[in-house]
Amino acid sequence: MKDFTNHSKYLNPLTDFGFHKLFGTESCKELLIDFLNEVILERGRITDLEYLPSLHLGKKEKDRKAIFDIYCRNERGEYFIVEMQNAHQVYFKDRCIYYSTFPVQEQSLRGKDWKFKLAPVYTVAILDFKLFDNHPDYHHEVKLMNFRTKEVFSDKLTYFFLELPKFDKTLEELTTHFERWIYLLRYLPKLSDRPVELQGRVFDMLFRAAEIAQFTPIEMEKYNKSVLEYSDVRDAVEYARETGLEEGIGIGMEKGVKQGREEGFEKGIMSIVRKCLEKNMPVEDIADLTGLSEEQILKEKRGKGRD
Repeated sequence: MKDFTNHSKYLNPLTDFGFHKLFGTESCKELLIDFLNEVILERGRITDLEYLPSLHLGKKEKDRKAIFDIYCRNERGEYFIVEMQNAHQVYFKDRCIYYSTFPVQEQSLRGKDWKFKLAPVYTVAILDFKLFDNHPDYHHEVKLMNFRTKEVFSDKLTYFFLELPKFDKTLEELTTHFERWIYLLRYLPKLSDRPVELQGRVFDMLFRAAEIAQFTPIEMEKYNKSVLEYSDVRDAVEYARETGLEEGIGIGMEKGVKQGREEGFEKGIMSIVRKCLEKNMPVEDIADLTGLSEEQILKEKRGKGRD
């Protein structure tokens, strides 16, 4: 397999392998604890985490399953879903809501004496794209709220969205530990050496774990595959953005802006599907990326959905 790591000293944490290497293993659990403590800063410190199975099935065999990137529970019984997302999905917000219902439903299995008291569920989504285009902040906290009074209706469901492309501070401008974390998530593979601004025991552990030179041959093979998959997704989305947007604008000139945008968007989605199929991406992953059903994608794969 081709080596995609020649020009990087440290791994890319936005690849599946890199993300789980830093946050999804017992040996690096302290990194996840430290990061989550920065995200939920005012809610009390996490001292320990238990990793939970990431695969979740519906109550019926035909129900759609959910696969979390990282799923864990702290010493207070609070649940955390930690997701890394590299491309905007059509129904990404809906997916986050859907995923958060699994730890809610699981709490009903504790016995007949359960009185509907729920432990909090936190969803932390690290995004390599802009989800809230109309807002300059990169750090968003979303809760159920009474729209009229602006009061929080319940603190049992909380969603944190971290939009990495909006973070543009330089090393010299970093003032908080949280900002240092965000900087590393965005720029780690571009660093040629460890900056003096990123010191401390936690970052000692992170830089040791992230150094590509110390990977075993098996880890190197997995990382190379993960980097290739990451690049394929980014290329497919960029291709669809360029062709879909351009075609949409062209159609809009003739048939009206609204219709043009809709048709351009549809063409963009199908461009993503075709590009991903060319890269032999799993049908289930393409469905997650585009919001289309697996049946629609299989139809396209068989060539019946082409214009």
